[in-house]
Amino acid sequence: MKRILTATVIASLAWTAVLADAKDDVKAAAKTLSDAANYTWVATTEIEGAQFTPPTITGKAEKGGFAVVESERDGTTTTAVLKGDKGVLKTDTGWQTAEEVRAAAQNAGGGGGGGARGGRGGMLLRTKLPADDLAKLADKTKELKEANGVIAGDLTDDGAKEVAARGGRGGQAPEPKNAKGSLKVWLKEGKLAKVQVKVSATVSMQGEDRDVTRTTTYEFKNVGSTTVTVSDDAKKKLGT
Repeated sequence: MKRILTATVIASLAWTAVLADAKDDVKAAAKTLSDAANYTWVATTEIEGAQFTPPTITGKAEKGGFAVVESERDGTTTTAVLKGDKGVLKTDTGWQTAEEVRAAAQNAGGGGGGGARGGRGGMLLRTKLPADDLAKLADKTKELKEANGVIAGDLTDDGAKEVAARGGRGGQAPEPKNAKGSLKVWLKEGKLAKVQVKVSATVSMQGEDRDVTRTTTYEFKNVGSTTVTVSDDAKKKLGT
């Protein structure tokens, strides 16, 4: 009996170590990307049952410096520049902060939304750098396992709720309910190649509860060879 118990304990500890190694591998890969001089990412989002496909987002970031994120729809490109917890959006009247964008929309009778300024622009300004975000998401998984070259696991309830809320309008929408989510990570030689975050939740849209499932896939490239170009006007607006 004692030998059986000992074997069971050893097997349990070994399995725990495997799970810890998978999570550590993800966090180490995220840190490697975050510590890189620069990198480019492309984020695509799919919403099940939606009548439209959200525009692809392309981002370029430099370590400790600026990040430029862009999305394009119908021939129009929306651009935001981020640095730390600050961000500015390029508009027809020049670079504007998130507060100025909201004020302009309200003055125009948009109620804080509508168009590139209130919709895509607001989401760009709330963009989280994927290298930094992934390490935090890894800690918000119940466990991560590696199988067939993919490290995957379910998000915790709080983690799923946080990700689900990112589809809202900057804290103006009610908190999502029944949130569930998952994380998948593809590594190549220990480095991040692709990340996929899937979340489903009940969200309030125009006073009506709707079940929404959203999948966002990030792909990384040009690590160490990305050029981040920021105009002097954007830098001035950011106070740098």
